Amino acid sequence: MTSRLLPAGDAERALAVAVSAARAAGRVQLERLGRVEQIRRKSARDVVTEVDHLAERLILDEIGAAFPGDAILAEESGEHAAAAGAAPTTGTGRAWIVDPLDGTVNYANAIPVFTVSVALAVDGCPAVGAVLDPVRDELFTAVAGQGARLNGHRIRNPDKPDLGDYVIGLGYAPRDWRSDLGEMRRRVRASRHLGSAALELSYVAAGRLDACIHPTGISNWDIAAAGLIAQEGGTTVTTADGQPWFDLSRPATSIGILAAPSRHHAVLLELFLAAGRG
Repeated sequence: MTSRLLPAGDAERALAVAVSAARAAGRVQLERLGRVEQIRRKSARDVVTEVDHLAERLILDEIGAAFPGDAILAEESGEHAAAAGAAPTTGTGRAWIVDPLDGTVNYANAIPVFTVSVALAVDGCPAVGAVLDPVRDELFTAVAGQGARLNGHRIRNPDKPDLGDYVIGLGYAPRDWRSDLGEMRRRVRASRHLGSAALELSYVAAGRLDACIHPTGISNWDIAAAGLIAQEGGTTVTTADGQPWFDLSRPATSIGILAAPSRHHAVLLELFLAAGRG
């Protein structure tokens, strides 16, 4: 996946806005953690709270004030066309991709594992990303071509030589599969499912997780920022079937993701594809 390099001044300003917006949303989340008043079911496995909407409004207001001409794709409110008329899903021009609360099921149950994700794509390529874990005050950021950072310090996946030493973030296999990814679990040391794809991908960049595989169910707002962070942290990021990982035209919940060091990416991809073939 080719990321988009921005002039230094543009990248710094965009990142500053992404970080500021994410922190504003994170403050609201912390204030209301354990005090959610409204929980609405979005699907069999997904819910939305009033905090999702409030956090998103704060983020969109900040982006709109700083970059009024840019398009926005946000989880709760959907597409906001650019001033010139282009929708964010066309992959034309500048588009912000926002997940105001990744890990809403955790949040609704007062489990302190959730994030805010804000990214900027330019002409369909990721350029800037910020993922905030407000509980731990951990801010993962990346600017295309400049590496990944955690609270301002460079991070990079350590690229362990032995797949048997891997601890991976692993999503659930689709219900119609004949395999539950058991062979993949047997080949690595351990698997974890944190309930936030953005956090798992960010952890891959930092080496807390060695790889991350989600077969499906992912949307662009889950991975726009964190995929760039994982990529800039030295890993290979693709869809779960080996295609380019970022495409704004893909429908919500239709994406699978695989991030791993290049040394073992192909092996993990083959294990995943074999599981899908049953």
